[in-house]
Amino acid sequence: MKLKTENTGHWTRVIKTNGGNLELRFGELFRYRDLVFLFVKRDFVAKYKQTILGPAWHFIQPLFITIIYTIVFGKIARIPTENIPPFLFYMSGTILWTYFSAVLTSTSSTFVDNAPMFGKVYFPRLAVPIAKIFSNIIAFIIQFFFFICFLFLYKSKGIGLEINLWVLATPVLLLMLAALALGLGAIISSMTTRYRDLIVLVGFGMQLFMYASPIIYPVSAVPETYKTWILHNPVTPIVELFRHAFLGTSPVDMKLLGYSFCITVLIFFTGIIFFNRVERNFMDTI
Repeated sequence: MKLKTENTGHWTRVIKTNGGNLELRFGELFRYRDLVFLFVKRDFVAKYKQTILGPAWHFIQPLFITIIYTIVFGKIARIPTENIPPFLFYMSGTILWTYFSAVLTSTSSTFVDNAPMFGKVYFPRLAVPIAKIFSNIIAFIIQFFFFICFLFLYKSKGIGLEINLWVLATPVLLLMLAALALGLGAIISSMTTRYRDLIVLVGFGMQLFMYASPIIYPVSAVPETYKTWILHNPVTPIVELFRHAFLGTSPVDMKLLGYSFCITVLIFFTGIIFFNRVERNFMDTI
């Protein structure tokens, strides 16, 4: 579609399909930054609109999950937490997993949920999953703030928690989680245009994926028979390094972090390829 000014007769903007499957079109996304902001506001506000506690649920939900994990896995199952208070150990994993799963789940139904809007107006389709990343990062910041509060509360009681300079890598870890979730979500979203039942499998698959990630247990507690499989999970080094940075758990092998980074980049660009290919003609199949 071309837009033409009435006075000069010159084209001011040309809207066309992507030039290639790997084209990210960041310039166009930047021009539509106001729309991305509106999507972020919509996702953040509408989620808890007309609720009693509102955004407080962003903290209450992971808090109750952490309490349940502490009771079930810490007190009953007695899973070791490397001498870290179980509450802090489980909360550190919970807030990371909540962010990762929220981004992946919300982006995995991008085409199905937004088909009516996509069919009526043009804008970069990638703006929708990008907005999911930012709306969920707001929720993460709220949860992270309370995690830091509990962290200093435990330290004030004399519990030794070795916070180190790896805390500065937190933005990089979040970026890796966001890219991994966006890539996986884009792949699933592209496939749901033809196979709707994949949306149902996402929730079930995320539960299995969580147990394959060191959210409720440290890697050091995994038997050697299964440790190789856990270490090949790209989420594992991210969670382990986050805990090492804030809680002083076992250090992370940098080779594993490099492996996680490479897998994340591969999945991210694979998701972009799938997304760009499907967005051209998905209205014919959805």
